[in-house]
Amino acid sequence: MPELDERILVNRLQAGDPLAFKALYDIYSVRIYGKLLKMVKSDDLAQDLLQHTFMNVWNHRATLDPDQSFSAYVFKIADNLTLNTWRKAGRNKVLMEKIISSATPYYSHTEEWLTGKENMRQIQEAIDRLPPRRKEIFILCKIEDKSYAEVSELLGISTSTINDHLVKAIKALKTDLTRQGFFTGCLFLLVLPAVQGL
Repeated sequence: MPELDERILVNRLQAGDPLAFKALYDIYSVRIYGKLLKMVKSDDLAQDLLQHTFMNVWNHRATLDPDQSFSAYVFKIADNLTLNTWRKAGRNKVLMEKIISSATPYYSHTEEWLTGKENMRQIQEAIDRLPPRRKEIFILCKIEDKSYAEVSELLGISTSTINDHLVKAIKALKTDLTRQGFFTGCLFLLVLPAVQGL
């Protein structure tokens, strides 16, 4: 049975077996990388987050519980690392530029890209002005494209609370961006795939 085999691997990993670690990496790395790539739209960043995820697993192997789902455990680590990257990006302009630059394939001409980059910078600044919890929920739902259920589990709050924060965040962003000179038709930038992939 696959579940039994995985439990054996986790037991062996817990004891420090590198072959068990490699086996679990081989089982989960492609799926986790795919999810990370969808969230950050950057091969380098997704690869980096993937390696950090499994470094985390190895460094904390002694605390693993073979009776708990390893899949849920390793995906949660990847989610948390991605969230931490977004938090750092909000404070680190170099990192934000790196993430924004990963959206360049969505633009066919340099002029369009520069315009889009400036738009995204203004949007990011507007997002940074949201209250911390509201900003966190907006990033998870609109940028990382997580479901309400996923965010509820991650943050330990109800889906109705998430919806309330999200409605207020979008309203605040529309007001803020309109004040900056975005006309109403440009507000679709909040949900462009390139922005969601930041």
